[in-house]
Amino acid sequence: MNPGLVLASKSAARRAVLEGAGVPFEAVGSGVDEDAAKLTLLANRATPRQVAEALAEDKAIAVSVSRSELVVGADQTLEFQGKLYDKAETLAEARERLTTLRGKPHQLHSAVVVAQGGAVVWRGTQSATLRMRDFSDAFLEDYLAAEGEAALGSVGCYRLEGLGLQLFSKIEGDYFTILGLPMMGLLDLLRRRGVLTS
Repeated sequence: MNPGLVLASKSAARRAVLEGAGVPFEAVGSGVDEDAAKLTLLANRATPRQVAEALAEDKAIAVSVSRSELVVGADQTLEFQGKLYDKAETLAEARERLTTLRGKPHQLHSAVVVAQGGAVVWRGTQSATLRMRDFSDAFLEDYLAAEGEAALGSVGCYRLEGLGLQLFSKIEGDYFTILGLPMMGLLDLLRRRGVLTS
């Protein structure tokens, strides 16, 4: 019998990754107050990578305590020059973010945790390094006009599956890590647990 899978996230990108890979799942919100959790973690000097790992665990455990299925929690953070960046809230903030990152490398840390019955059964974290090209102000304005509010949907204000790819000169790392859900280890676990056919 298929034990089932729950994604503790309403992220459209994460849902699309699982759907594209043919993974059956149900998506639910985790109810975790991410802003409060981040404040506590940063006050305790957590690195951006550790923040992603802690939030992924919090989400997986929060949902798994009331479910029998395997629950996937995931989180992604953007690190630039040692500092954690959150999603931009306005297009003006997105413009400022992209101007700051222009011509320089930054890291995306993507953590995934699988829990069942309130306990972690598997975890994995992958990081990618992305270098933005030294794009012109004119390109930036055209990019923001084309993307609009969609630019606010990710911490870096870009989607590699769209026009955001043109922001970069070099990308080192797994594509699914950049999308916010590292898949290879997760798929292996799901096969071992009978969620997917081995």
